[in-house]
Amino acid sequence: MARKGVILAAGLGTRLHPMTLAVNKQLIPVYDKPMIYYAIWVLIKAGVRDIMLVTSAVDKSSFERLLGDGSRFGIRMHYTIQHEPKGLVDAFVQTEDFIAGDPCVLILGDNIFYGSGFPAMLSKASAQTKGATVFGAIVPDPERFGVASFSEEGKVLTLEEKPAHPQSNCAVVGLYFFDGKVMQYARELRRQIPADREVSITDVNRVYMERGQLDLQVFPQGFAWLDSGTYDSLLEASNYVARVEREQDHMICCPEEAAYSAGFLALEKLREYGEADKNNNYGRYLTKLYHQFKK
Repeated sequence: MARKGVILAAGLGTRLHPMTLAVNKQLIPVYDKPMIYYAIWVLIKAGVRDIMLVTSAVDKSSFERLLGDGSRFGIRMHYTIQHEPKGLVDAFVQTEDFIAGDPCVLILGDNIFYGSGFPAMLSKASAQTKGATVFGAIVPDPERFGVASFSEEGKVLTLEEKPAHPQSNCAVVGLYFFDGKVMQYARELRRQIPADREVSITDVNRVYMERGQLDLQVFPQGFAWLDSGTYDSLLEASNYVARVEREQDHMICCPEEAAYSAGFLALEKLREYGEADKNNNYGRYLTKLYHQFKK
């Protein structure tokens, strides 16, 4: 059963006003590519080909103009609208017909991930057919995040949402792998939790935890988890990508490259896309890849 992907990109981006008054946050560039490309890269690396993007009515056409039907990356893009900003789980539940009981990956569109061993971590999470997997980053200020404590085997023991006195310094990041029962659990929570309280993704994860079915993978030291939702973090993310690409002489988080490596995209497409954008570094990089892979 193929795992499906969901990207959440419906937020108002108020922390980035006035930039986001005119454009969705996930369409803002992070150095050399739109923010949304980083999320697509993650899903492709996880082997996902069917992706639903949840956004607002005003932004849907902009995403469609950028991403189209997904064929540029050898994937299938679908779009749905969250009409009111009722939170992450509300947006996720709107994709229930698309998920149709299949396992899925949920990623927040403003989270960027890059580091050694990441593809192997994604493969491990994707291979799990029962339960859920979350990812954690060791941070100096865990009280700002959802926090997990865990056993030596990687089973989550406690989950807290922005605790005043955290039991660990492991923040749960915006990337979640779920089995086919997640929508059932989310709907049950919506019935159980008072209408004046928003169902959080921590609530959903806690259901899996209480069943002993929530695994945690912690990013190793030196791994980059970047939340590009503020002025400073957006600048830091762009500077990080620029620095790594200069040091490695290699573009990171390139969806076309990931798609070719996954067998989603024909080699000739890299040549075609490179030629179409030959006047900029992105196009020249795709041309360079074409010649490298052709050898």
